[in-house]
Amino acid sequence: MSDTADHYAHLADAFLARVRATPDDRWDAHSPCRGWTARDVVAHVINGHRGILAAVHGTPPSPAHGVGISPMAEAPAVEPGADLAAAFLACRDDMLAMLRDPEQAGRPLPGGPLGPVPVEVAVEVIGSLELLGHTWDLARATGGDEILDQDAVARTHQALLPYHAALLSTGAFDRSLPAPESADAQTAFLCFIGRRP
Repeated sequence: MSDTADHYAHLADAFLARVRATPDDRWDAHSPCRGWTARDVVAHVINGHRGILAAVHGTPPSPAHGVGISPMAEAPAVEPGADLAAAFLACRDDMLAMLRDPEQAGRPLPGGPLGPVPVEVAVEVIGSLELLGHTWDLARATGGDEILDQDAVARTHQALLPYHAALLSTGAFDRSLPAPESADAQTAFLCFIGRRP
């Protein structure tokens, strides 16, 4: 397995664990993402995965497991009783299969804040940002485990620095907040992406 696939699998499994741990009565809880509930956060991550996979395979994304589709920066509609864990698991498995295929993983994406980079680079940078940030968002909304992998946080924070202005222009995250001088890697990363830890 490539380093990117390995990194992705670790972060995706951590996100899935938070999804599975979410109590039924917390899905409507407000998240740190303005206007989004915990359910919206998970649906957004699923939708983003589908968008990347669609770009690689050249086929439009389609609804599944009760989760609709929407523009990638938005949160799609979720049907009552939708199985969000199953929906994300299907996307995770498809993403891992794509990342383990050198031809597909090396396929350039047409654009975005990183420019025309291979899909594995986009997953390593933007995918890690999405999974880490939204793992924390979901945990904060639902009273779950907010502790992120410190090595992944530091690696992703460093990788994002050259693309900060481009990412801000897409609305991928809010303007950075000043981190305390004594901030650990997670706090510094969350402040960088505009969260208030």
